[in-house]
Amino acid sequence: MAHVIATSTVPWIPVAHRIDVMLSGTVPPLEHTTSAFAFVADGLGRTLMTCVDREGRGWDIPGGHLEPGEKAIDAAVRELHEETGLRLPAATLSIFAWQRIELLDAPPADYRYPSLTYMAMFRAVVPGPGDPTRPPAGSESTRAEWLPRADIERLCGPRTWLTLLERAGSL
Repeated sequence: MAHVIATSTVPWIPVAHRIDVMLSGTVPPLEHTTSAFAFVADGLGRTLMTCVDREGRGWDIPGGHLEPGEKAIDAAVRELHEETGLRLPAATLSIFAWQRIELLDAPPADYRYPSLTYMAMFRAVVPGPGDPTRPPAGSESTRAEWLPRADIERLCGPRTWLTLLERAGSL
């Protein structure tokens, strides 16, 4: 059962839409899931973040698009490593939320997503302080750091996933 905890919109989706942030212990429908993210907290309450300096993207939760035929959990594990250098087995991550994006108007011809998509949110907690990490060579990410919540809120502005930050660290 999914539970809506926040609803918003974003300026980069070109038509009327809604984004529901939902708590859920089940993976969203794979046929509508376009991306997966990994909220990884350490024993000090910090969250592992990644930074992409180009295109004004800045700091974000590690994650990205599913590759063809890939499950959401596998995409979260892959993206976590590609963007931070941290390798975690899939069994250490658990689904805890989704972002459900629904277009309320017809998408423009060049819009690359369906009218209903999901972003799967996984979480994990590593014991003790998180080990230093960095993105592997060739990554789009320029750096990765374990950041406290106050820094994440300051650096990430009004990201739709911020409402999940506190829940992500409590398993």
